[in-house]
Amino acid sequence: MPSTPRRLQRLFAPPLALPPQQWLRAGIGALAGLFLSGYLCSLAFGAGIALHLLGPLAATAVLVFAVHSGPLAQPWPVLGSYVVACLVGLALRHSLGGTLWVAAAALAASLVLMCVLRCLHPPGGAMAVTAVLADPGLVALGDHLLEPVLLNVVVLLAVAIAYNRLTGVAYPKAAVVAKDVHHTRDPLPSQRVGVNADDLDQALLELGEFVDVGRDELQRIIQATEQHALQRSLGGITAAAVMARDVQFATPETTLEQAWALLAEHRLKTLPVLDGGKLVGIVSLSDLVAPAMARGRPTWRSVFRRAPVRMAEVMSRRVISVGSEHPLHRLLPLLCEQGLHCLPVLDGDTVVGVITQTDLIAGLQRQLLSAQPQRSERRVPAL
Repeated sequence: MPSTPRRLQRLFAPPLALPPQQWLRAGIGALAGLFLSGYLCSLAFGAGIALHLLGPLAATAVLVFAVHSGPLAQPWPVLGSYVVACLVGLALRHSLGGTLWVAAAALAASLVLMCVLRCLHPPGGAMAVTAVLADPGLVALGDHLLEPVLLNVVVLLAVAIAYNRLTGVAYPKAAVVAKDVHHTRDPLPSQRVGVNADDLDQALLELGEFVDVGRDELQRIIQATEQHALQRSLGGITAAAVMARDVQFATPETTLEQAWALLAEHRLKTLPVLDGGKLVGIVSLSDLVAPAMARGRPTWRSVFRRAPVRMAEVMSRRVISVGSEHPLHRLLPLLCEQGLHCLPVLDGDTVVGVITQTDLIAGLQRQLLSAQPQRSERRVPAL
């Protein structure tokens, strides 16, 4: 039988995913949003009207400030749910009266419509009940009840957007745009193995339960978890462990012919460009093809003079580099997804090595081989 402490643990909910440092931030935001909404509503429609509408609005404030990344807390669910619930509540109250069963019917009808319109928001249900079981002050507004409701919601959303962004929180949650580095229909290399969108849809369908996390957000959580697992499995391998230290490089004065010769001799696709030991650019095969073809076409200018093409003219000056302590798992997106063939490794301002896709594959292969369990030798019994 479970011990007494374990029994007590079952009485408590699991810990919140909201970090403690966010609790005070969310509380201050909810205070500001609810106070400003109620204050403006009281100025426009009277204190009595404002006070009777604060209940559902307070629940909305908890969502938009504390669990702002969830699909239920986004602006459209908030605004759409209040409009739907208020209209449904008003319609049923006018036609069937303000009784308890009418309020329950308004809640049910609002819930279905919110699901259809993709604006599910729990406080909207409270708004439907409030519209049916309204006090005399709200009843006197008649169909104009929607006006203070909209004022409250719009002000609260405006405060939530401004406050969340000022405190470093992305709200509303932007849709995740899939990277299209190679301009093909294939997913990125890191997404071809593992969990994909179809897997998530199937899993959610099998669970048959509502999850207060959007599919895109859920996929990002899973991918981040996989990255942490990959980091742990790679055992702290850094760029210094896999980089090539005998760096072949060009200078800004290296000619096109000299660069071609370096690439061919060492079977490379990319050369870093150093000026006095400092990294100033990088050239690849694609950078050299166009100048080489242009030099192959004779022109009347070439009869008199053909100046050599130097790397300063064709090199890419925007260079992505890494440090020698850069963890191996963070090199994967650079060399696989962004299509880079070579990453210069810097120690301060000094180039101490380069990492190519081949170096990365070799490092991963060594790690996989070393991680395999040592199999005991099996002896075949003599016949």
